[in-house]
Amino acid sequence: MSWEDEALQRLRATAHPVRLRIMSLLTGAELSAAEVARELDLTQANASYHLRRLSDAGKVEVVGTQNVRGGKAKKYRYTEFRGSDDGPQPWRGAESSPGSLQAILEAVGVELQRRAAQHGHHPAVQTQQVFADLETWLPPEVWAQVVDHVEQASRLAHAAALPPRTEGAVPVSIVASLFTMPGEAARTERS
Repeated sequence: MSWEDEALQRLRATAHPVRLRIMSLLTGAELSAAEVARELDLTQANASYHLRRLSDAGKVEVVGTQNVRGGKAKKYRYTEFRGSDDGPQPWRGAESSPGSLQAILEAVGVELQRRAAQHGHHPAVQTQQVFADLETWLPPEVWAQVVDHVEQASRLAHAAALPPRTEGAVPVSIVASLFTMPGEAARTERS
């Protein structure tokens, strides 16, 4: 299987609202399936299923075990922003089919609606929300800068993520989706 096929498979494995929540949760904490289930109000079997799918796709990794009554529980952690040197992340740079992009954006849309329902004022911060939407044409060098800045912001947030309800921390939601579109040249070719 080629790198592009593997990247596409990993991307599709994440196109589920519950898996997006699990990856977000495991960005700031190492948790077992039971802990994920409690935190997200899932059954342990459901949490285990989604963790296996994410693990198979290389999105989460087992980082240890914990003794529990009746055996050992695996502890999982999100792996995406760990400074991997094995090529570009599937979220950036890989060509993907329009269907794959649609699937991930549908899952993100469902998750974003859940998060938006929880939006509210937090006294510890001045800026409560930022919203930006743009469909435009940019010079390639400006596009590259925009992508780089958004990726840097995402890496900063992922690196600083804390476990849920850490004292002094602010719960936040960050969603960004940047992609190129075919433009007039592709429309002319299809005519």
